[in-house]
Amino acid sequence: MRIFPAIDLRNSKVVRLFQGDYDKMTVYSENPLEIAHGFAKTGARDLHVVDLDGALEGEPVNLNVVKELVENSGLDVQIGGGIRTQKRIEDYLNIGVKRVILGTVAVENFDFTAKMTEYYKEKIAVGVDTKDGFVATRGWKNVTDVEGVEFSRKLCDIGVKTIICTDISRDGAQIGTNLQLYRQLSQISGLNIVASGGVGSTDELEALNDMGVWGAIIGKALYTGDIDLASAVSVMKERSR
Repeated sequence: MRIFPAIDLRNSKVVRLFQGDYDKMTVYSENPLEIAHGFAKTGARDLHVVDLDGALEGEPVNLNVVKELVENSGLDVQIGGGIRTQKRIEDYLNIGVKRVILGTVAVENFDFTAKMTEYYKEKIAVGVDTKDGFVATRGWKNVTDVEGVEFSRKLCDIGVKTIICTDISRDGAQIGTNLQLYRQLSQISGLNIVASGGVGSTDELEALNDMGVWGAIIGKALYTGDIDLASAVSVMKERSR
């Protein structure tokens, strides 16, 4: 299973939100590249980045920071946050981002998502953020009537290869991740599931790995020290042999 340490960007700083609430934000660093270098030293290969400003404004507000991370961190970067047009997809792919994550637009313009997936193939991922089982959009402000697991199946049907699924109620809450949700999603054949939201221990990482989940994003648990990234990366490498 792949491990994705996370960097959430706001005003070019590394921050964490509590359950997506911009009014409940903790700043962890003013130097994202320094944080990324620390991740790389543990043996991590991937980096999950969210442009929180972009999620609100629909523009790649932290594009220059992302470019620096792509060019100088030594990590494969996937990026999400406010990516709702083909131009934004191109902006990120042109600076070397490995994977672009569509969120709100995947729900609001499914045909666009299908076209982008057909054109860019595995470079497109979709963020399926759920609250009480239903997909939330617009920076988690709007909870739709779209059921998350069923929506994931629809995305698989149009060729989406990777889904980053977050249970919003678990994000940043330090109460563990939603293993039942990922067990359901892991039954969708041909879909790479990335677990996100509340992953707080090596035991949970091992449980996700055992049920066939493709990747896991670790956020707050890294910054609080609840998970040691080097140990997590090492354990996952051992279990993949």
